[in-house]
Amino acid sequence: MSKGADWAEAFLEMMAVERAAARNTLSAYARDLTDASGYLAARGTGLAEAGAEHIEAYFADLGVRGLSPATAARRRAAVRQFYRFVLGEGWRDDDPSRRVEAPKKGRPLPKVLSRDEMDRLIAAAGARDGAQGLRFGCMVELAYASGLRISELTALPLSALARDPAYLIIKGKGGKERLAPLNDAARAAVKAYIAARPAFLPKGDKANPWLFPSRGKAGRLTPRRFAQVLDEAAARAGIDPERVSPHVLRHAFATHLLEGGADLRVVQKLLGHADIATTQIYTHVASDRLREIVQTRHPLAKKR
Repeated sequence: MSKGADWAEAFLEMMAVERAAARNTLSAYARDLTDASGYLAARGTGLAEAGAEHIEAYFADLGVRGLSPATAARRRAAVRQFYRFVLGEGWRDDDPSRRVEAPKKGRPLPKVLSRDEMDRLIAAAGARDGAQGLRFGCMVELAYASGLRISELTALPLSALARDPAYLIIKGKGGKERLAPLNDAARAAVKAYIAARPAFLPKGDKANPWLFPSRGKAGRLTPRRFAQVLDEAAARAGIDPERVSPHVLRHAFATHLLEGGADLRVVQKLLGHADIATTQIYTHVASDRLREIVQTRHPLAKKR
């Protein structure tokens, strides 16, 4: 194994142990470093020996490959973090990525469905035949009512909802727990679905712990399958499937709360965002409603 590969392995181990990086994050960073290593090897150098001109050329190459802005930005970030780690360990006395400025890019606004579109999507998901309709209608209701990530939704245990709670305790990113509310519509959808849940249990697996079990290898419904169902429901509801994804349901949850006058800090807590700056992007989406609130409820506005 080369010195650069050894350093990359140590970096990923540090990310896993000290920063508790998720498995998907570690896999993405490993791919990013492999990509950088391959680029450098083709030019006669490696991660351990690369100079600033090599890293600058690699970053420039990312911009002309046709990668999505998010992927290119993540690869730059992975390489920067790697070299900061190497510098901190004393394996190099310079950081070849430091002099290269990352291109400035605005953060894209999230796709958001209107309230009417959400109503149509929920109805379309629930219109599937029999137990399938109860299951997928329930999933859309839960995601929209509570702002759950798709990974959180598909990993819900049956025990979390068996007693008809008013809220869920969700373990999100970094193992942090938060409360997720359940409205009456979501609770009713859960009750109706649980009665039909046995239809989805794998044979001989009556003790399956998941709220949304499946006969697949994982024993529970996968995010990919749910995304496929959403696409089908969007088409039936007359909504462009390109505008719909599991994460869009979470965007709708946040945006519609802000449009209704919810406090930004409350929405931050409900979404499980560590930094309120992440939540603030929704203020751009809900700007018309927020502007109306300021104009009608601010003391100075009332004096005019």
